[in-house]
Amino acid sequence: MSPRVRIALKAAVWAAALWPMGVLVRGYFADDLTANPIDYITRTLGLTALVLILASLGMTPLRIVFGWSWPIQLRRLLGLLAFFYVVVHFSVWIGLDHFFDWPRMWQDVRKRPFKRMGGANWRLLHKLAYVIGILGVLHFLWLSKKGRTTAYYYAITLAVLLGVRLWDWLRKRWRASVETARRPTAAREA
Repeated sequence: MSPRVRIALKAAVWAAALWPMGVLVRGYFADDLTANPIDYITRTLGLTALVLILASLGMTPLRIVFGWSWPIQLRRLLGLLAFFYVVVHFSVWIGLDHFFDWPRMWQDVRKRPFKRMGGANWRLLHKLAYVIGILGVLHFLWLSKKGRTTAYYYAITLAVLLGVRLWDWLRKRWRASVETARRPTAAREA
């Protein structure tokens, strides 16, 4: 991929990823953040974070299934943008939704299991991307109201991404075992 195409692709990712934030900023200045602005902001930020996490997790399966190498160059950018949205999502929950009322936040966490995800060890964050994806989907599923299917589409997407990774891992493990089994036979024939 040429440097121009790579730059254009990354610029498109930045524009698409920051679009929801722009919608929120425009809504703020136009006083158009729905009847419950804090809930709208929190949900928009959380959903955008989840989409970006799943997009980041989708880069390796694209390489595995189609043999494309270019998506790997976007994986880090998508992960960092997802991290940005998660931090802002959590900050809105702490600062706007609960206004730093720690006892009330603790009560909220205790009554809703989807917020008990724990703190991530930041040095291991890149290794926990799939765990974060699973927790994000669980968080969205627990928030969903009965009769709404949107959260299930995200769960299915994550399941497909994890399935491709599992299939690739099993395929590599099988090939390695076949190679290991062949080596002693080849050594005995020599």
